[in-house]
Amino acid sequence: STYSDLGDDIPPLGTMAAVTGFEFTLDRAGLDGSTLSNEQMAELKATADALSAPGKGFLASDESAGPWLRAGHSEAKKIPDTEENRAAYRSMLYTTENLSENISGVILHNETLYQTDAAGTKMVDLITNNGMIPGIKLDAGYDKKGIPGTKVGPLGHPETADKGLDVLEGKAAAAYAQGARFAKWRNVLQIDPAQGLPSDLAITESAHCLARYAAICQRNGLVPIVEPEIVPNGDHSIEACSVATERVLSAHFSALALHKVYLEGCLLKPNMVKNGLSGPVASPDEIAVLTITALKRTVPPALPGIFFLSGEMPLDVDNEESATINLSKMHEIYPTLPWHVSFSYGKALQKTCIVTWMGEAANNGAAQAALKARCEANTAAVNGTYTAGTCASVGLDGNIAQAAGPY
Repeated sequence: STYSDLGDDIPPLGTMAAVTGFEFTLDRAGLDGSTLSNEQMAELKATADALSAPGKGFLASDESAGPWLRAGHSEAKKIPDTEENRAAYRSMLYTTENLSENISGVILHNETLYQTDAAGTKMVDLITNNGMIPGIKLDAGYDKKGIPGTKVGPLGHPETADKGLDVLEGKAAAAYAQGARFAKWRNVLQIDPAQGLPSDLAITESAHCLARYAAICQRNGLVPIVEPEIVPNGDHSIEACSVATERVLSAHFSALALHKVYLEGCLLKPNMVKNGLSGPVASPDEIAVLTITALKRTVPPALPGIFFLSGEMPLDVDNEESATINLSKMHEIYPTLPWHVSFSYGKALQKTCIVTWMGEAANNGAAQAALKARCEANTAAVNGTYTAGTCASVGLDGNIAQAAGPY
């Protein structure tokens, strides 16, 4: 039999083999040469779809040090950065009542994946028992010496390439065995239009690095989050970021295809298209239109979900509130999109929570309430219904520059 013989009676997915007499599913189309089995693809797709559930996003909880060091708050940074404090804070986050109404997945650092709370309960069990899916950050950061032959950008060092591919196979398998079902790898790219950054070399390096990571993850049962972050450092315009974002995403999806990555079992964590930290300020409407335009031009609709990072912001901007407003504006202007477009925020979900907690167990309840409120605000943003100022925030109080660099 052939497809033409079937006419209008093409059977549903999963029954094609019985009709045609050979093993083939529609999910395999376009993946000639893939070594994934149908069963592996079914599991990856189920996980990716669960992570892309309506109204839900990610809690990025994968900082190598205490999250309070990256919160950009003068008092919070004084909390002692000990393993005990990190475990106490994160177990408080993961046990927030009904957090799974807003959060589908929690991205963990390696320490946290294998950590227990004070009562001896595994962190991954706290997460799964609260209705969420645990994931793992797998990149090993980058060396600031950078890629030879590349120019120094706004971060103060040359363009970079992440480490960790040489040990990724073992780490991915171990993470799956520990209960993780998805992963994240962040590559950093810089913008400097005068110097031609990001360079073609840095983009190519990032694209193939992330594509190989994604393929290795899928082979080991983990849904890969692909994160090519174009950092906002610099004085460039939003238009320069738009051009760079389209170049970067086009290259990355080309590489994912070359590496036979199964898009239905893959997710994207991009930057929003925004002006540089010291560049001409763009409005939420401009950010929304240019961000969605870049995605429509570059991201195949086969990908189930896109989850924005919030990114560093100027000291006179409320990171939590701005990230929520920008996301909501996208859905207000574009109520129908081919992907689930949501959030994967760290500081932009946790800053008020951290400042409320301040290392004291007595503050756990209030800190959880602050986290839950901001997560609910972002669920409203995913639905395009967030009203600015309706979620309490620490605002600009105590704002300082967050710790920079790889984390």
